[in-house]
Amino acid sequence: MTNNDILKKLRVALHLRDEDIIEILKLVDFEISKSELGAVFRKEDHPNYKPCGDQLLRNFLNGLIIYRRGTRDEKPIPSNK
Repeated sequence: MTNNDILKKLRVALHLRDEDIIEILKLVDFEISKSELGAVFRKEDHPNYKPCGDQLLRNFLNGLIIYRRGTRDEKPIPSNK
């Protein structure tokens, strides 16, 4: 299974539109245009097909965590010693 397949399946399973995916990627400071994203979702034999790299998938998954859970507030736990 390729990264493209994984991203496609997540998009369908989570009912995400292209705009949602672009917003998710912006949460982790990863910019992608709508046309670049469309190229990732094309069939492999299409002339404008673009393989989904590890960096794109990794940033999408990290952004998805923030999108679904919110940002992680790291507050130090006071020690009572």
